[in-house]
Amino acid sequence: MNLFGRGTATRIDGKVVAITGAARGIGFATATTLFDAGATVAIGDIDADAVGKAAADLGITGIALDVTDRDSFRAFLDQIEAAHGPIDVLINNAGIMPTGPLLEHSDRLIERTVQIDLLGPIIGSKLAAARMVERGRGHIINVASIAGRLPAPGLSVYNAAKFGVIGFSEALNAELEPSGVRVSTIQPSHTATGLIDGLSTSSIPVATPEQVADCMLRVINTGALHGYPSHGLGALAVVGAIPGPVKRRMLKSKQYAEMFLTADADKRHDYQDRMDHS
Repeated sequence: MNLFGRGTATRIDGKVVAITGAARGIGFATATTLFDAGATVAIGDIDADAVGKAAADLGITGIALDVTDRDSFRAFLDQIEAAHGPIDVLINNAGIMPTGPLLEHSDRLIERTVQIDLLGPIIGSKLAAARMVERGRGHIINVASIAGRLPAPGLSVYNAAKFGVIGFSEALNAELEPSGVRVSTIQPSHTATGLIDGLSTSSIPVATPEQVADCMLRVINTGALHGYPSHGLGALAVVGAIPGPVKRRMLKSKQYAEMFLTADADKRHDYQDRMDHS
């Protein structure tokens, strides 16, 4: 197994892949890449109009989905399997990323972030794993973030959720792998989607959604525990071992303070509005 998800991307003809949060951004790019690689792809999103349009553009199945609602998630999986057969790969991609000081977050936004970013993958993984274990095969990929390794001021709630996704995925993989089911994570850094609108990204390389999608394809083929779309990101897995005083200095640096604690409100308005209505 390749720990860092590197390898030659190949076709995945015949695989049935379900992707959440796929009306736009990383999810839609992943749907496009996997469809082009021969998979039968179905997508879900809480934005029913947007997921319908995205699915029509690709000529695939699109379903309205609230990943925090067990009945909605179960119906999503049921509809896909009724139309296309057993799901080989579930990609839990849906997520939101609030930024700024914790004290300025509404309680609702905090709760929705944890519900969508952490509880959503847990619900989806449990529902999909029950079907996959019965068949003795399957792959669940949870889209985490390098923010699940590297905390940052202004990103505390998102950090909490993504740290949780990584720990959950590693533990669940250990539980399910003997049954023929693997669980992986994808850990992007800054990616050119609405999540980083209005943020200062001048000091950090920004990946494209297509780069993340290519990493997703590699992980499907390799079964890697973790995939990192940008070269060198895997090294950040050791951040937890950095001594406390060193980490404190790092997290209080000017670069970190400017990255997530402040944002251009006008440029971030549309994304903030989507989060507020999620």
